[in-house]
Amino acid sequence: MFTGIIEHLGTIKTLSLDEQGGRITIQAPSLAASLAVSGSIAVNGCCLTVVACDKKTFSADLSPETLNKTTFSSLNEGDRVNLEQPLTAGKEFGGHFVLGHVDGTGTVAAMDPEGDSWRYSVRVPSEMAKYVVLKGSITVDGISLTVANWEDQVAEIAVIPFTYEHTNIRDRHPGDAVNLESDVLGKYIEQHLEARANRAAKTPISMQELVSQGF
Repeated sequence: MFTGIIEHLGTIKTLSLDEQGGRITIQAPSLAASLAVSGSIAVNGCCLTVVACDKKTFSADLSPETLNKTTFSSLNEGDRVNLEQPLTAGKEFGGHFVLGHVDGTGTVAAMDPEGDSWRYSVRVPSEMAKYVVLKGSITVDGISLTVANWEDQVAEIAVIPFTYEHTNIRDRHPGDAVNLESDVLGKYIEQHLEARANRAAKTPISMQELVSQGF
């Protein structure tokens, strides 16, 4: 599990893709030395397993499912990526619950300066729109962000200078694809309510049951 607080930036060194999946190698000298094979790492919000590493780089395999759900197939060598290690006991929880399981991709609608900050607008696909809540959390390329305005399936996000400088948001332009993960708490609530509604539909209350309950 992750928090969406980006700790490091890396650069794609190699990216090889085919019909069976692919492999990505990332240059990350500030992080690679602390990684271990079989460990997890979030890359642009996608939880990957480290399959090889040295003091400066690490590699991860990309499954067909990962390529179908994320922006990895549209990335290029030299692109910057957001990196976060999994949450550990005693570590400050500064963002929100992020699983690293990307739901799908959105599209950057605008990146407008707003004083010293920026107004970052992302168009959310219709199947994810029901999980977006005004002032709620959304993960964009692994970054825990707060929805400042929500209208016509566009989430507007206020980006402070620190976030702009320490993530790959500064590389984003209108039309770019981004990885999105909605808040898992909303998904659990939805599933619980659906299950309860289905149980109620399958077990209608009879007159005998009402009598037995004292009605």
